[in-house]
Amino acid sequence: MMKGIVLAGGSGTRLFPLTLATSKQLLPVYDKPMVYYPLSVLMLAGIRDILIISTPSAVPVMQELLGDGSRLGLNLSYAVQREPRGVAEALLIGAGHIGHGSSALVLGDNVFHGAGLPEVLRRCRESLDGCTLFGHPVPDPQRYGVGEVDSEGTLVSIEEKPLRPRSDKAVTGLYFYDDQAVDIARGIAPSPRGELEITDVNLEYLRQGRAKMVELGRGFAWFDCGTHDSLLAAGQYVQFAEKYEGERVACLEEIALRMGFIDAEACLRLAAGMRQSDYGRRLADIACGPA
Repeated sequence: MMKGIVLAGGSGTRLFPLTLATSKQLLPVYDKPMVYYPLSVLMLAGIRDILIISTPSAVPVMQELLGDGSRLGLNLSYAVQREPRGVAEALLIGAGHIGHGSSALVLGDNVFHGAGLPEVLRRCRESLDGCTLFGHPVPDPQRYGVGEVDSEGTLVSIEEKPLRPRSDKAVTGLYFYDDQAVDIARGIAPSPRGELEITDVNLEYLRQGRAKMVELGRGFAWFDCGTHDSLLAAGQYVQFAEKYEGERVACLEEIALRMGFIDAEACLRLAAGMRQSDYGRRLADIACGPA
């Protein structure tokens, strides 16, 4: 069974002064804490056993916010990353959680949305052989890790912030791995900054010929909320989708209901606890409507 990891660590220095006294992943993206968005992606993939990794000061707040996950039909656990030592360290911190199975790792500041996302995630989970990355076209690929694929979707190259990108597909902060990921992460060397780079894990899968990249193109949105501009853009996108298009983005309670993790009665109880807010009232409408 695939296990999930949300890496919600880091010091958020690019967002100072917003993050001087709080975790980046607790900042609002429109009407929800940022951490709701990556968590929702794992839920949409059908993953219910999830480890949340964050800083020593943020873990207690995350626990207060999300609890053990049982109210959403999830099993949430928590671990500390004391210093930001690279994304791949999440695989080592979460080794006991992953065990000998497959895993999905998502960065805590990434927002994904698209009507076909649940089906894409389900298909990638069921067909996983090696690693699957998720690419999104960007106008400025020089700022990102960029993936190049062949006609079969097999990854043929990954370049970090290339001067002459071979494609416009940025590698997003969502990664599906088979049961070899922890061993591969243990074998990579730290960067000159002392970090374990997730690109090195992905490159090992590429060398083995077992790396794919799925494009989240037209109809999908992706935001890396690491800057003030991208944080604002993500919030504006969610606001527009919810207020003017009738979408519900990263509503964990609704996703839990639609995925069959909880029933309508449990969803209604969750809504009752937030009945003074627009979020709670919308949730009550969902719970009372057809599931």
